[in-house]
Amino acid sequence: MSHTLKPGTYRHYKGNLYEVIDVATHSEDESKLVVYRPMYGERGLWVRPLSMFCESVEVNGESLPRFERIDD
Repeated sequence: MSHTLKPGTYRHYKGNLYEVIDVATHSEDESKLVVYRPMYGERGLWVRPLSMFCESVEVNGESLPRFERIDD
């Protein structure tokens, strides 16, 4: 599955905000990883598989994006 993802501010379905830095390529298997930073706490860098970042989750019977872009 191919996804495009723009850097910017995203809201996790649980409410916290995250800054997406960019999409990186894993050096061993060339999988795509989202590099992002929580906009709270220690603000350390994290990575998550692109496919997981872009997937939907079910909450109370409703399908929601795991992360939703909130700026242009």
